[in-house]
Amino acid sequence: MKKVLLVNALWDAEAEAWVATSDDVPGLATEAQTWEQLMERLRGLVPELLEADGVHVDDDVPLEVLGRRFEVVGKLAT
Repeated sequence: MKKVLLVNALWDAEAEAWVATSDDVPGLATEAQTWEQLMERLRGLVPELLEADGVHVDDDVPLEVLGRRFEVVGKLAT
């Protein structure tokens, strides 16, 4: 597989977790509390989901993971 698969990761402040989905990987919906944990999950899930969808994975799967996190910040009290 040579096509780079796009994964979108959004920070869910209420759940305090990264949530990842992808149009390129049918069925992908996972979450993790840290970016590192999310990447570890993706390394396992993406090949499994592709195989389940009938895509033969015999090589490394290139991923582009785009993260987005929205924060509201205020002036620090002095």
